[in-house]
Amino acid sequence: MTDTGTGRASATAPASDPASDPAAAPGPSEGAEPPYTQRSPRISRLEWGLVEAERLPPGKDFVLYPGGGHPWDWAVHGTRHSPGVQPGDVRELLERGARVVVLSLGMDERLTIAPPTLELLRQAGAEVHVKETRAAVALYNTLAAAGRPVGGLIHSTC
Repeated sequence: MTDTGTGRASATAPASDPASDPAAAPGPSEGAEPPYTQRSPRISRLEWGLVEAERLPPGKDFVLYPGGGHPWDWAVHGTRHSPGVQPGDVRELLERGARVVVLSLGMDERLTIAPPTLELLRQAGAEVHVKETRAAVALYNTLAAAGRPVGGLIHSTC
């Protein structure tokens, strides 16, 4: 699947602070500035059913954002292969400082993206990329290495 661009954010990420431990950082408080200075954890390994990311325990699916991440529990927002990724799934990425969002479709591209999710990202002015999981991880890692405020929803199976 090709990229779905819904806009570009005007904010850029300052240099990261390697002395801080982004995985230990608390989430943003209401009204607090997102953690732009914290870099997004890079993915070091991807296999069917397994993702390994910096400073996080291995898992199957992940929510990643500037400063950290956690396992992606689809049940929280009602995500299923269809109707797809829900607005609540990406809202957290935006709240945690992501201005670029990478959404993976799964290894066999069975995961869809619900139209209201793309609309939310468009309204937020986020730069959005929708790709098969291996391609999504490659792009996500490139953006994270460049210090971009990237968030991702990574699905490691179908």
